[in-house]
Amino acid sequence: MGKLQLISGFAVLVCVGFFATHFFSRTSEQADVFAYGEFAGVSLKLEFATTTAAREKGLSERTLIPEGYGMLFVFPQDSRYGFWMKDTLVPLDIFWLDSTGKVVSIHEGVTPESYPSVFYPSQPARYVLETAAGFGALHAVATGTPLLLKSWPIVSN
Repeated sequence: MGKLQLISGFAVLVCVGFFATHFFSRTSEQADVFAYGEFAGVSLKLEFATTTAAREKGLSERTLIPEGYGMLFVFPQDSRYGFWMKDTLVPLDIFWLDSTGKVVSIHEGVTPESYPSVFYPSQPARYVLETAAGFGALHAVATGTPLLLKSWPIVSN
């Protein structure tokens, strides 16, 4: 009986260690906060990039951006934040949003081949939303289109 209890105890420790490692080993590169928002009448699952590392990584190295998905880059203040397609494998639509969440500038269908070109908004923005290419045209996104969220994320670092 003692041997069985020892093996069971070891198994429990291994499981606890695995889950602790999984939940606490997330790097600062990972954008790990998700929420749902509405953009151009469509529900989007949003991944927030609130740290410098997460904003630098963005959607790079991903081979697929699902329909109904976007990454929201969160900045500490309004500015003309430039975006490029370094290590990005799929075409994207890029929407710059003001501090109230309204679109102020758009670049649609930005391809990986455009790297090292940098794309800038026509005016300062606080947030940048990236979706799969074609989202803007399909849903008639235009300057002034709002992104609706229950609560807006803030910069983490």
